[in-house]
Parts: sequence; C-alpha cells; structure tokens
Amino acid sequence: MRTSSYGKNKKTEKQKTKPQKQKPQGVKKVSDMKWLRLIRKLKPYNIQKGLRYLKHYGVKEFLIRLSERMEPEEVPYGPWREQYCVKEEDLVRQRNHRFSCSPKISVVVPAYRTPEVFLRQMIESLEKQSYPNWELVIGNASPEDETMARVLKEYTEKDTRVKNILIPENIGIAENTNAALAAATGEFVGFMDHDDLLSADALFEIAIRLEKDPSIDVFYTDEDKVRTDLSEYFQPHFKPDFNLDLLRSNNYICHFFVVRRKIAEKTGGLRPEYNGAQDYDFIFRCTEMAGKIVHVPRVLYHWRVHSASTADNPASKLYAYEAGKRAIEGNLLRCGETGTVTLRSDYGFYDVEYQLQGTPLVSILIPNKDQADTLRTCIESIRKKCTYPTFEILVIENNSTEEATFSYYKELEAQGIRVLQYPKRGFNYSAINNFGVREAKGEYLLFLNNDMEVITPDFMEKMVSNLQRPQIGAVGAKLYYPDNTVQHAGIILGIGGIAGHAFLGLARGRSGYLHKASLQMNVSAVTAACMMMKKEVFEKIGGFEEELSVAFNDVDLCLRIGKAGYKIVYNPHVELYHYESKSRGAEDDEKKVRRFQSEIEFMRSRWIGLLKAGDPCYNPNLTLASWNYGLRADGRGVKPWTK
Repeated sequence: MRTSSYGKNKKTEKQKTKPQKQKPQGVKKVSDMKWLRLIRKLKPYNIQKGLRYLKHYGVKEFLIRLSERMEPEEVPYGPWREQYCVKEEDLVRQRNHRFSCSPKISVVVPAYRTPEVFLRQMIESLEKQSYPNWELVIGNASPEDETMARVLKEYTEKDTRVKNILIPENIGIAENTNAALAAATGEFVGFMDHDDLLSADALFEIAIRLEKDPSIDVFYTDEDKVRTDLSEYFQPHFKPDFNLDLLRSNNYICHFFVVRRKIAEKTGGLRPEYNGAQDYDFIFRCTEMAGKIVHVPRVLYHWRVHSASTADNPASKLYAYEAGKRAIEGNLLRCGETGTVTLRSDYGFYDVEYQLQGTPLVSILIPNKDQADTLRTCIESIRKKCTYPTFEILVIENNSTEEATFSYYKELEAQGIRVLQYPKRGFNYSAINNFGVREAKGEYLLFLNNDMEVITPDFMEKMVSNLQRPQIGAVGAKLYYPDNTVQHAGIILGIGGIAGHAFLGLARGRSGYLHKASLQMNVSAVTAACMMMKKEVFEKIGGFEEELSVAFNDVDLCLRIGKAGYKIVYNPHVELYHYESKSRGAEDDEKKVRRFQSEIEFMRSRWIGLLKAGDPCYNPNLTLASWNYGLRADGRGVKPWTK
C-alpha cells in the first residue's frame, strides 16, 4: 500500500518499460564532457590526492566517489554564482542603508605563518564590506615572521579597524583564537581562517537581520570553496536551518559562524584539547546556550583550497576527526543523552547510535487488502530478521476478496498475530491506521506498508532508541526499490508543489549531496511506509488527518508533530525494501485524479505559510524541480538584500 504520490514517480511502471535500443542524443557529448573534466584535473597534486583516497577507501568505494565527482552539474555553479552573487549596485544600496541600530561585529582570525598574498586578500575582503561597523582582530602567532609584521603594520596604520594582537609564540589554533577573542570589542564575534575570504556583503547580511530582530544570538551562512589563485569558486555548501542531528553527523555549520560575544565568553572560548575540531566543539557549546539561531542562506564565505587545508586534503588532519568525535560526545553528555559515536570512512562524518533504554512494546500496524504473498514477504522478513524482542503485529484487513488472503490470515492468527477487520468500505489510509491505533497496546507505533521487506536486523532498536529522546516525535527509514535505488531518504517540502522524496532513484552505494542521503538528520517529514512514533504523541496531535485518504497524510502528520514542538529524524541506517503501491492502483481514473487534486488543495490551505517560507531542513537556493539537491536554476531562492 502506498500512502502518497510525491512527484508522481512510477518506479514500478519504469521497470516494466523495455530499454531503448538506440542511445538518446547527447549521451556521447555528456560522456565526452566527463572525460574532458577528468583530463583537466590530471595534475600532479590531484593524482597524488586521488592515490590517497584510493588507499583509504579501496577500489570499489573510490570508483563510486570518483563517479560522483565527475557527474556534470545540472546547473553549473560557476555561471550561476556569477549571475546571482552580490553586484556593485547591491553594495551601493547596502552602503547607503541607514541602520536604526548598528552593532559592531568583530571578526577574529588566528594567524600563523600566513603567506603574504593570503593575508592581504583576507584583510581586503574585510575592507570591502558594505557594512562599516566592524573590526578585524588578528591573533598573530608568528612574531619572527618579518613579512607578516610588515604587512600587518601597513594595514593597521591605514585602517584603525584592523588590529594586530601579537602572540609571543604559537600556542595552538584554539589559544591563538582565544587571544584574538579577548581583544574583541564587538557585540558579536565572527570566526574566520587566515587564508579565507568573506563576500563583500557578509557582515551586512548579519546586521540587517539584527536590525529586524535584535534577539538573535547566533548566525551561520552558506559557503563555497575557492582555488588558491581565486580562479574558480566551486562546491557550494547550501545548508538547512539549525539541525542538531545533522550537526552531530558533520560540522555542517563551519563557516561563517557569528555569535553574540557574551555567549562566546560564557563558554570560556575555544578549548585546546579539541585542536583540529576546536570550532566544532565551540559551535556545539554556543548553540547549546543560544536562544535564537539564524541561518543566512547565502554563500558569504569562501574557503580557500590548497594542499595543507582540510578543504582539499582531509587526510592532512586525521587527528582532527578524533577530536570531532569527542566534541559530539561532549554535546551528548551536556544534553543528557547517551549514545555511541563512531567515525565514518568519509573524513569528518560521524554516526551516532543512541543507547536503548529497555525494550518497550512496539505495535506494528500493517494495512492490507489481498496481496497475500506480498504481506507474507513483509511479515516473514520481520519474524526472521528482526532482533528486537518486544513487538506485536496488527494486520488491518481492508475489504479483501481473495480466498488466499483469508487463508493466510488464519495462519497469522495461529502465530499470535492479530488481524483487525476495518469496518468501512473503500480505501482511506488515514482512517485505517487510526482504527488500528485504537487497538494497539504498544508504547510505540510502527506504521508499515504491506509491501516492505526488512534489510536491517536491528532496525527497531535504532528507531526506538531515537524516539526515547524527549524531543523526537517520529523516526523514518531509508527505503529502496527492488533495483537498489533510493525510494525514500526523507521528504522535502515544496518538491512537486507540496512534497517529494529526497534522492529518489539514487544508487544504493552513493551518498548524495554532501553525503546527506547517508547521514542521520532532522527532516520536516518522512514517509509512513515505514515510520515509528510515540503513541502519546500520535494521540496528542489527533492522529492521521482522515480528509487525506491517500496522499500527503504522512506529511501532514509530521508537520503537526513539528508544530507540537517535536523533531523528525531520518535514520539512513534503518533500511528496507519498498515494493511500492502493489496493492493499490495507479492514479489514472477521473475520480482518483479529482481526489488527488483535492488533497493537494487541502495541504496548500493548511500549510500555505510553511510552503511559502520553504522547508527549514532544506535550502531556498536548491531546486524544487528534482530530488537531488541541485541548484535552483532561476536564482529566486535568496537574492542579495535590496531596499
């Protein structure tokens, strides 16, 4: 049974279609472009880098990652950036803006043996800011470097906003940063590396938001990477709004991070025992203390790539990833949560498995109409693979007619599985499940379609342990089609008009945009094809909306869970196969089309504010036309501020 028609993707129909004998036009061209891109990258350093990755990942994983890197962008970032980045006319308007309040922003930079060209470019990126009330505080830990001394003297003499804090010796990046932080006088403090660059509108975009809402404590922005010689900007990182579970998977916030100075001081600053991941640890502690955290969805920070930077050579700081693990563990401890943190093979990424507290009863609710063999596959996969000891299975019978179905029901009842007779005619997924919940005895509810097959033996342990966290209201899974492509990896609001599955059709071995298909994180919604939630939360919000009989009922449920103050977790380590929609027909007759349109209108009416604002777990610069986190081609996401 299918609960919705997100994106109207008919995978099962695709699989029946015979492949075309003739290759479509343009395939050779795309292939040629991929090889040209590869040839251009065959420089000595890149070859060396590739060999490091090959050694680390092994042949299979290396080839997967190489293939991902070589895939052409649907909307290339370079031209897109040129078209939609801040223009001089924008900067003029920003400079002419009269602020009602104008807080000073201190940018602190730890510097050690910084090449002259990098140092000058970093400082000049501050001097180009359209917002004037700033100071640049450089913690110079290279007293012996005469070139640095000369350059810093030049800039401090011509601009009093540039401060050179001389540190007698290099005491490590954390303490060097703390020395600069101690000299900062601004109400807010931004953190920057000595070889990176700020966009000319970076500080303005912070200040304009503070003018509208002075209660904000923390800001972070989108970022990209830039070649050493500034010849190319690439690999943009378009981030969601604050996402704790994603932050525990990877330091996605990173740059540009701005925090109220009082909070920074209250944390005690950066801790040297976390050097290499000192910013990760600091971000955790600042966000724990912050009231309001705001994400600015614009690329305002440029992370310079060179052989010594982690941007281009993650293996250059292997010690940093162990420090990152300890930073996550510290956050869990301070938040009163218990979990095991492990490093992934992908540098800088982590898995958190929360500790299971007991084995409370889980009620598995499976609506069914005929399709006895499909149901058998589902239940047998639970019985044979599931390692969780305490669960009940409730099959909700919905107007079956086939003798084989009722014969199988007798087998199930003999095994202690309850078969509930839904009393009404027709198909209403919401009403069927609401009926089943009233009979459920479990503390937790697992909504499961009848066309599912378990892959992960401990899937229920992973889901229950997440739900035992007080702030989590529901947990979803990673689902695959039988051909091992992704059917569901969380739901993105706005795709297809209302909502759609992320990474639809992505090959199982791939991890997607910045590994997001394989990272545990908060999402706005997950599919009820496999979704677990607390029974008390389900009852608190009133269960499934019965006006939504087929489509979007799970999206609506999740949005109401969010409105009630809970978070939704997508857990990619919970994996199942989904033989989608076998027991319900296609959306191809007039009655079904009208019903689907009415459900779309229902969602638009109820959630119009959220749909207009955009999914907080996504980014407005990313497309709503597909499922792969590609760039939004029209540039209508978030443009530079204009008056």
